[in-house]
Amino acid sequence: MAADPRRTDPRRTESGLPIAPVYGPEDLEGWDARAGLGRPGEYPFTRGVYPTMYTGRPWTMRQYAGFGTAAESNARYRQLIAHGTTGLSVAFDLPTQMGYDSDAPIAAGEVGKVGVAIDSVEDMDILFGGIPLGEVSTSMTINAPAALLLLLYQLVGEAQGVAPGRLSGTVQNDVLKEYIARGTYIFPPKPSLRLVADVFRYCRAEIPRWNTISISGYHMAEAGADPAQEIAFTLANGIEYVRTAVAAGMDVDDFAPRLSFFFVSRTTLLEEVAKFRAARRIWARVMREEFGAQNPKSQMLRFHTQTAGVQLTAQQPEVNLVRVSVQALAAVLGGTQSLHTNSYDEAIALPTEKAARLALRTQQVLAYETDVTATVDPFAGSYAVESMTDGLEAAALGLMARVEESGGAVAAIERGWQKGEIERTAYRIQQETDSGERTVVGVNRFRLDAEEPYQPLRVDPAIEARQAERLAGLRARRDGPAVDRALTALRRAASGSDNVLYPMREALAARATVGEVCDALREIWGTYAPVERF
Repeated sequence: MAADPRRTDPRRTESGLPIAPVYGPEDLEGWDARAGLGRPGEYPFTRGVYPTMYTGRPWTMRQYAGFGTAAESNARYRQLIAHGTTGLSVAFDLPTQMGYDSDAPIAAGEVGKVGVAIDSVEDMDILFGGIPLGEVSTSMTINAPAALLLLLYQLVGEAQGVAPGRLSGTVQNDVLKEYIARGTYIFPPKPSLRLVADVFRYCRAEIPRWNTISISGYHMAEAGADPAQEIAFTLANGIEYVRTAVAAGMDVDDFAPRLSFFFVSRTTLLEEVAKFRAARRIWARVMREEFGAQNPKSQMLRFHTQTAGVQLTAQQPEVNLVRVSVQALAAVLGGTQSLHTNSYDEAIALPTEKAARLALRTQQVLAYETDVTATVDPFAGSYAVESMTDGLEAAALGLMARVEESGGAVAAIERGWQKGEIERTAYRIQQETDSGERTVVGVNRFRLDAEEPYQPLRVDPAIEARQAERLAGLRARRDGPAVDRALTALRRAASGSDNVLYPMREALAARATVGEVCDALREIWGTYAPVERF
């Protein structure tokens, strides 16, 4: 009798689940398609959050961009729009992400490096100059100071004559994953969660079309999380945000329809498709059963996807075009609502204009030259994908149960549990790469004797001095006493229970800087210092 290939084949998914060489009806024995799938656009949303998905129109095509000065980034945005981008996605530099002005000593050497430097409403006005904010959808990857950048965007829109009700887009606003994976936090978890809830309330009243949070698994995946960890820890953070808002007195159906998510898409296409499907199903069940959400939009897991930057290589960078194409296809087949495709040269430096254009063209080929937009969820009923979806769902639920056993996402973060789990996975992947067990084309197999020369995009180091000059000019011509009064009002609100976004908006409108506003909150809330565990 022949050996069972399931017991002899060592192949496993990125999440460590076994992959059978052949799948058949026996793998779905007892499987209830009606309960597990439903119809597209209906609970449990396994097949997608909208009935027609891409058959009516494709996903939103975003390109994550931002570098140097606001004027330079504005020029890149205009180029992307001219080439067919349907949504902007803003990258901010590290000082902005950490709530520091460009002339702060701690910002030295980092101004404009990994994104655009935004110090005030004047920078934001330049960033979106000539771009009609009532007609574009903008995503902003900003977390601890997310409320500030959202308010700056609103102020620029109003200066353009765009009513807040017409503004659409997303602010990431997901500080919990910063404690787990990225480290660009400012305040301790409790006031940070309060600020998130204040954004929920503010947007419901003032900017109703805005997605108030993009709960991110992408950055955890970039830090090393496998697919099961990515969706488990992301959804656990999502549960914490919902609990925070409900505890603050909000009705779940008043804010949950504006929640959104952000995931990575890797080259392991089948598992990624299964991951997205499993995540939708878990979230729908959590929102209906734990939180009693009645509105179907509250049960939908709507998400943006970015192709996997961590899988790009500096060696033979043109091969990244192939990787990104596969990753983008996985995201589309998995049912994403918007997509950013990385440029092939991002493992070396900031993308050149040509590389960014090619990344966008990748999406356009998928949307307009293939047949993936002709039908919804073509993998439905697949022996392999349905089995993998069920397996990933079970693995993610097991990890989510362990977070709950720790007392919830914040308690587990304070113990360093999620971070430790991700670090162990990252270490295992690196060991597999170093040993050759995991193939990385151009790195540990199929290498070249010599790499072809490449000229990367460089950021002008003089940007830092120019930003400092702009800040000095801003402070000299603004109404200083008005700024002081506005910051005092902000501190008073932060000390009490009022929504801090209203005095924050007044301070920013008076030309207070991002650093000054964050410093005012630091005075009241303090800064987060993680406990070192050895």
